[in-house]
Amino acid sequence: MTNTAKVASQSGGNRDLFWKIVYFVGLFSICLGFYVATEQADYIWRWNRLPRYFYYVDTIDVNAEIEGEVSSISHKDGESVVIIQGDGESEYYTIPGSDIRVSEGDIIYMGDTIGVYEEGRKGLLVDGLIITIEVSIVSIIFGIFLGLFTGLARISTNPALKWSAITYIELIRGSPLLVQIMIWYFVIGTLINNLLVKGDLPQIPELWFGIASLAIFAGAYVAEIVRAGIQSIHKGQMEAARSLGMTKATAMRKIILPQAFKRILPPLAGQFISLIKDSSLLGVIAIRELTKATREAVTTSLMPYELWFLCGIMYLVITFALSMFVQYLEKRTAEA
Repeated sequence: MTNTAKVASQSGGNRDLFWKIVYFVGLFSICLGFYVATEQADYIWRWNRLPRYFYYVDTIDVNAEIEGEVSSISHKDGESVVIIQGDGESEYYTIPGSDIRVSEGDIIYMGDTIGVYEEGRKGLLVDGLIITIEVSIVSIIFGIFLGLFTGLARISTNPALKWSAITYIELIRGSPLLVQIMIWYFVIGTLINNLLVKGDLPQIPELWFGIASLAIFAGAYVAEIVRAGIQSIHKGQMEAARSLGMTKATAMRKIILPQAFKRILPPLAGQFISLIKDSSLLGVIAIRELTKATREAVTTSLMPYELWFLCGIMYLVITFALSMFVQYLEKRTAEA
């Protein structure tokens, strides 16, 4: 390596080091500024109360449902069994542990506490997080299939398929997601459930109407991404495949789509990240996803700062995990 090359290499390394230092200094300054702002705010921070929104131990009372006398109490395998003999009837109660509040021969009235035990339960935010992840995954899967089919129909030479795809895409992209959620729940959902009730069939939970609205909304955007990805592949690829005797469907499946998939991964990741955040709108139809669970927690605890910061971090963790997964797929497809 010549002296000139060495000097250029050292200069480039020093420049990179300088901008890395600038980045970390800026990040530290932002964190310091945030800390100073929180100290100046007239607010009592209660970060120590946050763990109970992930996991807590609940004390459960086992109450009598009949009046009578305690005829026997037995203990087996870490559980206690209390039998109450009433007027012509008897009931037994299984209580985990041995914290029994009655004795044999006691007279019990309806509602009296027989025993108490503790049970670990998921916190409110964990329940909301699970629903958000479930809704997002199912909506993404349906959105991919719907978007792929619509994207292929969008470039089809069949007028019925092409015009139907264009109509669907323009209608969905031209109206707010919140309005679509309302229509799916209050209009389409009400009509469908009314028909099911008349047919003595079980009603569809509101969760599925929320998933349908998200999937159809995402499908319209995925369709345009798929269309752009397919059209970015040179027409000669299709012509070469057809000249080898492949049908148009086979050429699309084996030649065009694999190449297009590599190009549409980044915009697809962006669309699905937006979909995860858009799932927060499902709270308007009584689905307790992460945002609605946070609102309920804020209402009962009066800790808006801590809980909303935590909610934002939890969304960031989900979207960051999806982003890392897409980057992994990009590397795999690049190596293939």
